Amino acid sequence: MNSVLKNARRIVVKVGSSLVTNEGKGVDADAIGTWCRQIAALAADGREVIMVSSGAIAEGMKRLGWVTRPHEIHELQAAAAVGQMGLVQMYETKLREHGMGSAQVLLTHADLADRERYLNARSTLLTLLSHKVVPVINENDTVVTDEIKFGDNDTLGALVANLVEADALVILTDQKGLYSADPRRDPAARFIDVCTAGDPALEQMAGGAGSRVGTGGMITKVLAAKRAAGSGASTVIAWGREPDVLIRITQGEAIGSLFVAATAKLTARKQWMADHLQLRGAVVIDEGAVGKLRDEGKSLLPIGVLDVVGDFHRGDVIAVRNAEGVEIARGLANYASGEARLIARRPSCEIESVLGFTSEAEMIHRDNLVLLA
Repeated sequence: MNSVLKNARRIVVKVGSSLVTNEGKGVDADAIGTWCRQIAALAADGREVIMVSSGAIAEGMKRLGWVTRPHEIHELQAAAAVGQMGLVQMYETKLREHGMGSAQVLLTHADLADRERYLNARSTLLTLLSHKVVPVINENDTVVTDEIKFGDNDTLGALVANLVEADALVILTDQKGLYSADPRRDPAARFIDVCTAGDPALEQMAGGAGSRVGTGGMITKVLAAKRAAGSGASTVIAWGREPDVLIRITQGEAIGSLFVAATAKLTARKQWMADHLQLRGAVVIDEGAVGKLRDEGKSLLPIGVLDVVGDFHRGDVIAVRNAEGVEIARGLANYASGEARLIARRPSCEIESVLGFTSEAEMIHRDNLVLLA
């Protein structure tokens, strides 16, 4: 844990409903204040933190006077709408106490399944981080249906870690971490301090329901660690009320269960794009642009594009070819094919005058591009 978390610069922190609402009693100001103080300390250390927080439905239930969690989707949505107000207000208040800004971001599965909305969400989050603002993310429970629900914020935390290419995912829960069996039933259960994310044996160890307040359980956290590892992020599952848990984890202290990603972050992302089979089109670039990409690691600007091939949308994976037709790279397009044809051979400063808007200054940003040859 010493090296994995100590070197993490971008961290996604997920906190569960039972912690945020003190077992459903309402938003816990002291707990949120404690995490916000630690986030401020991490920011002072040059780290970026994104908060994925459950608790809106539980807080809404408390405000509405409901004792048990409803099953009807419209009642869950109503509770979320009521509770989200108090939840985000508390984060805003506590972060402001430490001189930090915050932003509310509500996501659904559809936002991350659609490539264009995926890019939009990614750009927004990275822009917030660049301005030293802490994004506070929750599932958009007021509009989701059963078909598009994440189902639990453990999954959402992993998807956000993938979205922003986080170095680590920290899941704070009401349990110490993963055991080889349920310690409440098996006195011989062994605590798992370090393991490899994605190991099938871990899913067999995890099981049983979570708290009565939330929807997750240890199995959702183990699966979230597996998902986060797909983009090279390691995961820690730890007790959320451990004193200074975030600070101590990032200092390398062994707290909770560490799920180490088997694949390095950069390698995982490049492999995903390199292996992408559904190429929607391509751009042909001049030799100057080839040199910028290969030798200087620059982004691909519209001015270097000679031709646009195929029909693709913003967020699609497209090929980058040189003038001889050799594919030298792949990446996520910031502009649809029709828009790309209009801005090809033009400097970035002319994009808005040609299209009437500017999504990005680049045709493909270097963070979303992988060289092949």
